[in-house]
Amino acid sequence: MPEIVRLTDGVVTLTPLSMEDVDAHLAGEDEHLVRWLNGGPGTRATVEKHVRRCMEQWASGGSVHAFGVRAGARETLAGTMEVHFHQPYLAPGQVNLAYGLYPAWRGRGIATRAVTLACRHARSAGAAEAVITVDPENLASANVARRSGFAYLKRAKAGDDDLLDWYVRTLTATRGEVSDRPGRP
Repeated sequence: MPEIVRLTDGVVTLTPLSMEDVDAHLAGEDEHLVRWLNGGPGTRATVEKHVRRCMEQWASGGSVHAFGVRAGARETLAGTMEVHFHQPYLAPGQVNLAYGLYPAWRGRGIATRAVTLACRHARSAGAAEAVITVDPENLASANVARRSGFAYLKRAKAGDDDLLDWYVRTLTATRGEVSDRPGRP
């Protein structure tokens, strides 16, 4: 059985998605998540299928690490974060991050914290650079990328998607931060 992954900064916590998250996800989904992230409205069947796939990826050491973004004293599900390793449109050592928060949790800096935690996870798994691809009209997501230390790189396709703005961040320890990798600054 794979090790349980739990990342936290004391405010936001990332843990793998589970079947217990299905109802909260369905309740939190809105038109912004459907448009920018999900590609269509979720149903119980589609969300359960997605979560099962995510759990299988964790169990098998797959290339997609899907987290629930949890916030508040009760670690309430506030959204999702995915770290995609080994995608055909990425260079070796790159990962793609995809995230979305439910409406009640937006505008509090939670997405920025979740991206930072996901970068830490990706670095500890051997990634050298993180990529966030954003629809040019999704200004909120672009702002999260910039606040998380990503720089605009280019406008290009990512897989089968339309043209997207690519933001990149090198995954090295910053001053005052302890590296996740032994012997690294």
